[in-house]
Order: sequence, then C-alpha cells, then structure tokens
Amino acid sequence: QVQLLESGGGLVQAGDSLSLSCAASGYTFSTYAMGWLRQAPGKEREFVAYMSWNGNSYYADSVKGRFTISRDYAKNTVSLQMNSLKPEDTAVYYCAVDIDPETLVVAHGMDFWGKGTLVTVSV
Repeated sequence: QVQLLESGGGLVQAGDSLSLSCAASGYTFSTYAMGWLRQAPGKEREFVAYMSWNGNSYYADSVKGRFTISRDYAKNTVSLQMNSLKPEDTAVYYCAVDIDPETLVVAHGMDFWGKGTLVTVSV
C-alpha cells in the first residue's frame, strides 16, 4: 500500500522559514516526479514545485527564488525548504507523485498524494 506522509507544517510569521518533508512508502518512486501542491482556504489546489526522476526541478512563479525542493532517491523522500514566507503562502501543502511531471503542474489527477500538512503564515 502506497503512502505519502508529510510533516513539518506549522504556524510561522511572515519572513520566517519552514521545511516540509514527505516520506513515501510502499513503492520506490525513483522513476517518478515527486513534488508539492498546496490548497489555500477557498481556493483551488495549485502546483508549488516538483523534482523529476533525473533531478530537474521546476517551480511555480509565486515561489521561485524562495522555495527549494530536494529529494533523496535512496530514502524515497522529498523536502521543501520555504524561505521568506508570506501570508499568501498559507495553505495545506500536499506531497504528490506522478510518472508525468506535467500532471503535478496542473495539480489534477496525480497518481498518489498525501493527506497534507498545514502551513500558516501570520503577518
């Protein structure tokens, strides 16, 4: 049974940093793209970042330069370092996996995703 377990969410102030982690179990996703999506209250789920099977990374414009995605292929984990957080980054952050990274970009129809971790950024 595949599971994606996110951790690291919490309440921080604007300008602070936070790191999210996702541990995958039940399958080795070495040939998949792994990434992060988020959903703010009252808004659609949106793409944040992904790292492909060969280490290429891609970011949403809204987080480019502030967030950094990393991946440990041996441990089957993906992390998201979030710096210079803004109140508009407040959302539930989901770890997601798909064989096609474009599926992560459109944030719909992913092969697997976790239950999410809440990040709240106060002013």
